[in-house]
Amino acid sequence: MGTKIIAIKSFLPDLLVTNEELSQEFGKWEPEKIENKLGIKQRHISSDVQTAGDLAYGAAEKILADYDRSKVDMLILCTQSPDYFLPTTACVLQSRLGLKNEIAAFDFNLGCSGYIYGLAIAKSFINSGMANVVLLITSETYSKHIHPKDLANKTIFGDGATATILEHSTDEKILNFVLGTDGRGKDNLIVRNGGFRHPFDSKAEEVITESNDIYTDNHLFMNGPEIFNFTIEAVPIAVDQCLNKNNLTMEEIDFVIFHQANKFMIDYLRKKIKIPSEKFYANMLYTGNTVSSTIPIALEDALINKQIKTGDKVLLCGFGVGYSWGATIVIV
Repeated sequence: MGTKIIAIKSFLPDLLVTNEELSQEFGKWEPEKIENKLGIKQRHISSDVQTAGDLAYGAAEKILADYDRSKVDMLILCTQSPDYFLPTTACVLQSRLGLKNEIAAFDFNLGCSGYIYGLAIAKSFINSGMANVVLLITSETYSKHIHPKDLANKTIFGDGATATILEHSTDEKILNFVLGTDGRGKDNLIVRNGGFRHPFDSKAEEVITESNDIYTDNHLFMNGPEIFNFTIEAVPIAVDQCLNKNNLTMEEIDFVIFHQANKFMIDYLRKKIKIPSEKFYANMLYTGNTVSSTIPIALEDALINKQIKTGDKVLLCGFGVGYSWGATIVIV
């Protein structure tokens, strides 16, 4: 038995925040400087009343407009900004989407590696015979985690969702996985307050960073240099392991899509791993870093633009919060 990707659709909220708007609001960082360093010109931001569940619903409705929803027998949602502590947002979506009751539905909490893990979960269920069709959704509203005066993170992150339909295939179209974790890095990308370990603190102290940005323990904190150091160490090893595990070389790979963290980081990785620029994709210009949605957004975009063709081998690699990382190769 095998698994294949049938379709991918993305959904982005209507509200746009441009570099020009951020530059005017904060009175620093020219728009061109932001774009040149991060490769981001604008990002989509969810409204005050728009949740990750809403974005997930939008992506799912787009993909199910051309697919028989009665065939779906598993719904998986990757998010770190769920609508509720409980129930799981996937259960809410099952009802909202009008999917049958004879269906498995659950969330899993992962960030930038989430799409790779989602593919691994979907493949496992399909190849074991426990599911025939899986609807895999990624949806994040990281903007809600960011302090209003934290320019650094506001320039990087955008909100968005994607939906992917995976089916049973006679030929395996999703190859072997490499998955990894190093929880020692948990404090370098974290929202410390809000769960049961550290409840939300209405009097949380504001902290001023070296770049004069502001956050509290109720908000997203990212130690950029440490995240960079982790990435440039873990990703080349993961890519090499993925190629070896699948008995392939980089020359046999037609295209490479990394998590779209920012332009500086993925350009550095491309050069370090010696990936030809014509095989490498960056498309965060109009979306920013949408966390677990960056890889499927890029994959959808490359398919639409015909930069990826039917039969191509595409290496996918996600990495980030956790620390967590994963890589696989899909045949489109």
